[in-house]
Amino acid sequence: MSREALSTSARSARDAGRPTLRDVRLLCVATVTPRKGHAVLLEALAELRDRRWHLTCAGSTTRNAATFAALEHQVDRLALRARVSFLGDLDADALEREYERADLFVLASYLEGYGMALAEAVARGIPVVSTTAGAIPETVPASAGVLVPPGDSRALAKALAPLLDHDDARARLAANARAAASALPTWGAAAEKFAAALDGAAPTRGPRR
Repeated sequence: MSREALSTSARSARDAGRPTLRDVRLLCVATVTPRKGHAVLLEALAELRDRRWHLTCAGSTTRNAATFAALEHQVDRLALRARVSFLGDLDADALEREYERADLFVLASYLEGYGMALAEAVARGIPVVSTTAGAIPETVPASAGVLVPPGDSRALAKALAPLLDHDDARARLAANARAAASALPTWGAAAEKFAAALDGAAPTRGPRR
């Protein structure tokens, strides 16, 4: 092999980063409803069946029974039964354990207001792969995640692939998420700000007669 070819090979290996040698633990925290985009997420992951991953979904599966039934059928159709777990609603301790295990937080929503689960992931230093729907771009710092258009399973698969393939790619986003988390306001500060806004919006009462 020529010196140039060796140099190119070495550069490619360096750029690829450390390859993933175990299943990447994906976590989706969302009530199973159409707007949360679970079906899009499953289609994206089906394109990546040759990678090492397992998806855990936490969130009510009874709020919209028809949607959950359709997802169960989709899991079987895509032959992903051994690689996808629906846990239903979890108490705070159980949910915290799932966050602690997660390597990547994934959410394919068509619409989000604030996105509490996304903020929780960033606060824990977990990289995020989600969509540009609603307020998600304001919730997830650009350096801590990858966002794609909602409803586009191909774009979602393309965003996930390098993060499934390489530990180093996830580690970079995780470090950025931890840095962003340190700048996030505490829940107490957020509550105080919200209370102050409510006080400011309250009508002024005149003196009693």
